[in-house]
Amino acid sequence: MDTSLVLRSAFDAIYYSGAAGLLRPYTQGVGAIFCLHHVCPGGGRKTGFSPNYQLEISPEFLDETITLCRTRGYELLSLAAAVERLRQGGRKAPFAVFTLDDGYRDNATHAAPVFRKHNCPYTIFVAPRIAEGTCELWWRALELMIADTRRIELDLDGQKVSLPTTTDTEKTNAWKVIFPLVKAMPEHRQRDWINAEADRRGLDLKSYCRSVAMSWQEISELNRDPLCTIGAHTMNHYAVSRLTVDEALHELKESRHIISDHLGETTDFFAYPYGDIEAAGPRDFALAGEAGFSASVTTRKGVVFAEHDNHRQAIPRIMLSGRYQKKRYVDTLLSGVPFGLLNGFRQVNVM
Repeated sequence: MDTSLVLRSAFDAIYYSGAAGLLRPYTQGVGAIFCLHHVCPGGGRKTGFSPNYQLEISPEFLDETITLCRTRGYELLSLAAAVERLRQGGRKAPFAVFTLDDGYRDNATHAAPVFRKHNCPYTIFVAPRIAEGTCELWWRALELMIADTRRIELDLDGQKVSLPTTTDTEKTNAWKVIFPLVKAMPEHRQRDWINAEADRRGLDLKSYCRSVAMSWQEISELNRDPLCTIGAHTMNHYAVSRLTVDEALHELKESRHIISDHLGETTDFFAYPYGDIEAAGPRDFALAGEAGFSASVTTRKGVVFAEHDNHRQAIPRIMLSGRYQKKRYVDTLLSGVPFGLLNGFRQVNVM
């Protein structure tokens, strides 16, 4: 069964039953931090073979979401101001923070104008290898490989895969088989494999990365916007938990150093790539603190509670996904009710 269909039905049940409104005072916490990736015209519209469409939203939906937050009485804060609010106990109007991961060019061309329209602060988490145009962006590379063939034949570390990919349906089915296998590879092996496959097919991964990611010059220009904060996102967009302690600490410290050096100011905030429970855990939260970050955000699903002040390296976020571009879904998520149900009504989940 389509998971997104199940979740949309659940959101509708919570919203139309009145549960979101009834429980909101107990479950909405002190604020919410949104996680975005791409913002582009038509973003999130699933047409044909588009397996990564969930990472995109449209500028219009971003505009609607900011407006909804204001209507609901949320104060639009920078990440720094939100962390300070937590230090003060969070006893004011609820806050909303907008963050974007990876540093794509559409953040500057399509998202930034919407934020400026609303005078809304935003944070972009940058991985230096993406900014340099040398990151593999393996999930997009895999999409390009499947899209460009009528049959996909791969050797996934001894597991042979041969699947038809003539139609969009066949391509989607192939993705569902191949994507989890590539995602499960050890981080360095995964990048070696995707590079070898790209070379075999004549796919220039560096050229693709440069075409979609902001350069250092573009990042520096955007950083001059007083609404914008630039944070770190590791060097290579690795899942931190899958690295050794030394590798993980290097990814954290070096990304902070390089970004700070490029911008001429200290980078205080961090977002874990992937950021779910498998990609970042208690060891990694401690390493982020050791690397000197004031606060770090995950993609563990949830709103922010005052108690998160004791866990500032493990702050949850709400994903703004192309699958759920309706105001009622965002309003339901802001209520905190879905996360309460998911987490057994625990306010903090950091294990």
